Amino acid sequence: MSALGSAPASGPLGDGHGDPGEAPVRVLYFTGSGRSGTTVINNILGQLPGAFACGELRYLWRRGVVEDHLCACGETFAECPVWSAVMASPGRPGSVAGEPISADEAAGVAARLLNRLASRRVPAMLARRVVGRTPVPPHPDDATVHWLYRSVARHTGGALVVDSSKLPPYGLLLHQLPGVEVLHLHVVRDSRATAFSWQRTKPTLDHAGGDQVMPTLMFWKSSLLWAWWNTLTVALWGRSPGYLRVRYEDFVADPRGVMQTIAEWAGLPADDLPFETPTSVRMAPTHSVAGNPSRHSRGAVEIRSDDEWTRAMPTRDRRLVTAMTAAVLLGFGYSLRAGAVAAVRGGGSSARERLSGKGVR
Repeated sequence: MSALGSAPASGPLGDGHGDPGEAPVRVLYFTGSGRSGTTVINNILGQLPGAFACGELRYLWRRGVVEDHLCACGETFAECPVWSAVMASPGRPGSVAGEPISADEAAGVAARLLNRLASRRVPAMLARRVVGRTPVPPHPDDATVHWLYRSVARHTGGALVVDSSKLPPYGLLLHQLPGVEVLHLHVVRDSRATAFSWQRTKPTLDHAGGDQVMPTLMFWKSSLLWAWWNTLTVALWGRSPGYLRVRYEDFVADPRGVMQTIAEWAGLPADDLPFETPTSVRMAPTHSVAGNPSRHSRGAVEIRSDDEWTRAMPTRDRRLVTAMTAAVLLGFGYSLRAGAVAAVRGGGSSARERLSGKGVR
């Protein structure tokens, strides 16, 4: 048991929402901090039989239903045949059979999730967890979230649901859903690289207006969030057999080897990974509903290290981020010198040790 205590894996959602006769929904949940290179890993996993890459599923309600962004398949969310089938699945709480969820209803779910899972609520969640209560206070929306994951599993033949939402409080909520089994894939990237990425202005490439951009963050804020979310992830799940940590820098140095580690750990057929060379993959479209613009990548994709920050990041900003995140950087095996990565560390949590068979279920 961690210092944060343990909590029940799930909690009641009321009669009719547990689906006791159905197989559990298996979710591979990317957890940690944003701008860590999870999108390309999500896309590669989505190429494997038995896996369905959703992208950042917690944003489906607003970016999908309300704003009708493009699915990674190239269709709008409303026109995507897969998501149309998923959203038409019966059993949505409070709905009449066959009635689609309205934009107003979806906007309400999105707004309430944003409020319920806000950073300021995390201390109270941890306190509830320590005393054995469900960390995220139950809410009627939980049944709707549960219906979504159950619907995805039904319409993909029980595939592993690959969800790159990353936010640890959302991971806590998933653990509370009955009949949902969560694996945590913790992808960590150098804090200075993520801080630099958060400063970039990137078009989303998935909206009809064509003028939407991804959010940006100041260096100090992205650094605090990087340290907080990554530390919280390790504290919550780092000792669990359902946890695997991979560093972005190790992934780009050996993409095929690291993806084999991840696939084997998740119970997916590693022999079917779509590598044409050790560093290039051939991507078919996925149905990722939200995330980095690179979720739209298809065809031959070369995996290269994005290390522009080592050359372009101002020295003063680099020193600020390093100072704010130094303890956590060292804990993940990074050097405090720009661009240097120490040997993989972290006990049984490292990808190298997982590949040798330690701690794998």
